[in-house]
This record gives sequence, C-alpha cells and structure tokens, in this order.
Amino acid sequence: MTGIVIKSTGAWYHVRLDSTQAVIECRIVGKFRLDDIPLTNPIAVGDRVEIEREEKSEQAMIKKILPRVNYVVRQSPRRKHDLHLLAANIDQAVLLSTIAFPDIKPGFIDRFLLMTAKFDTPVTIIFNKADLYTPQDMELYEAVSDIYTKIGYNVLLTSVLTGQGLEVFQNLLKDKITLLSGQSGVGKSSLVNAIQPQLDLRTGDISDYSGKGQHTTTFAEMFELSYGGKIIDTPGMKMLAFNDKDKSNIAHSYKEMFAYSVNCRFGGNCLHRNEPGCAVKAAIETGEISEMRYATYLGILEEVEDQNYWERHSGEI
Repeated sequence: MTGIVIKSTGAWYHVRLDSTQAVIECRIVGKFRLDDIPLTNPIAVGDRVEIEREEKSEQAMIKKILPRVNYVVRQSPRRKHDLHLLAANIDQAVLLSTIAFPDIKPGFIDRFLLMTAKFDTPVTIIFNKADLYTPQDMELYEAVSDIYTKIGYNVLLTSVLTGQGLEVFQNLLKDKITLLSGQSGVGKSSLVNAIQPQLDLRTGDISDYSGKGQHTTTFAEMFELSYGGKIIDTPGMKMLAFNDKDKSNIAHSYKEMFAYSVNCRFGGNCLHRNEPGCAVKAAIETGEISEMRYATYLGILEEVEDQNYWERHSGEI
C-alpha cells in the first residue's frame, strides 16, 4: 500500500492511504538516510511511502520512502551537527514574519531562504500583524519588501484583524502543497484560522513581558484546505541556525550575490569578504546589493566556521 505522511510525532507517522484515504499509524522499519546526511528524523510530512500492515493490528510499518521531488531541512535544535527534515514534496514555502510584535529578524528570514534554495523552491514572505504597525514600522516594511521583491521573492502584508491580504493569502495556497513556517509569535495559526476556521489550529499569545512568542504547534502536520490544496504546518521557531559545511554553498544561495560573483576576480571561490576584485563588495558600495542581506550573510559564514572549527577540534579538549 502507498500513501502520504500527514503527521510526524517523532516515533510515529500518520499516513493517509492513496486507495481509501484512511489514516494509519505507522512505525519505521530499518534505517533511512538522506544523501549520507545525519538526520534526527528520517521521514518528513509530505513524504510518499510504501507501508505494510502488521498482523492482527490496525498499525503498519513504513517499508520504503518513494523518490522525493524536493525536501527542506533545518539544523537540529538539539544536535547542531545533525539536520531535521521539515517537509518533502512541496510546491512552495510561505515564511511568516512580522515587522513588530515580535520585531523583525532579518537573519531568520535569510536562513530560511537558504534552506529552500537547494531546490529553488518558490517562497513567499508574509509580514503579519499589519494593524499594529506604526508609520515607522511601515517605512521599514516598504524598505524590506523592496529588498526581497527585487531578488525574486514574493512579499505580502497581512492582518487578521482588518482582513488585509487574506484573500491574496488564500489564493496563494489554492491547489498547492505549501510548507508554512515562521518564528514563534508571528500569528501563523491565527492567519490560517482566518481563512480556514474549521481547522481550528491552536493559537497562543505573545508574552507581555518578553515579547517572545509561545510555541503553539508541537509537531509538523499536513492539513487539507476546503477549496483545494494542502498546508504543512510546522512548529514555530524561536531561532534558526544553518550548518552547511561548504561555505561556497552559502554564497551561491544568495541569489543576488551569485549573479554578481561571475565578475569576481576569484569567481565562484570568492567568499566576498576581503578578497581583491570582489564584484559583490563593489555592488554593496553602490547599493545594488542590500547591506542588510550582506550582514546576515557574514553572520552565517562566521556561524558555519565556528561549527566547523569545534567539530575538527572536539577530540582535542
């Protein structure tokens, strides 16, 4: 029997059968790997699998993962040298953020875009809670929106309270499999509930003291939309790290930097820091490449270098 994984709880996977649409609880048989990458979870929501029922049981075993069209991984929040599968076989990704309440974190946005760059997955960045923005917040939104739209990302402004952008958001999801992700506290569940109230996703408030969001989604789960399409809702993230050991992959995954790097003296080997004849640095000075994006790029490079250093020297301590 074949089906699609619609929920992952770590030890168990809920699989919706192709034949009957029934949902069966499944376990894993053996070990599954992904391109020799160490994973904390071998199977993701969105994976298509072959299963076999256990004798005298309503449960089943996952025997095989069918070929993936794509997948999205993040660094494991618990084991920094391992990766965690967020979703597989998606048509697009939607990243929820805010300009305020909580404050925008450009590094979080850029790390997410790096995660989706491997398969060139289309991404829409949604800035939610527009009804709370001051005039200064709106100026920042316009500036940030301009940065990301210029490099090919779709940007949308939404408010559950006023209904701004909800119809556009609904149409965006129609007839597609969408990975929905974001920082804790950005109103992801409330936004989905606004267009699909029957899903009744659990929502949480932002702490008045810390301004930080509370986790409301515990496990990744796929939901059917009544008007066509599916969303894969993921747990809200308070932070997002990136651990690609190949630093050149980071530079190449920044679309605008990759476009200019062909003119760098050292070509694809240029990391755009202190190398002479760097076309990317020249484009930053003229304003053709965002200084904000460049700052997050340098931060991610340092992060990866630190991880690589400690991995190489961990046995010396």
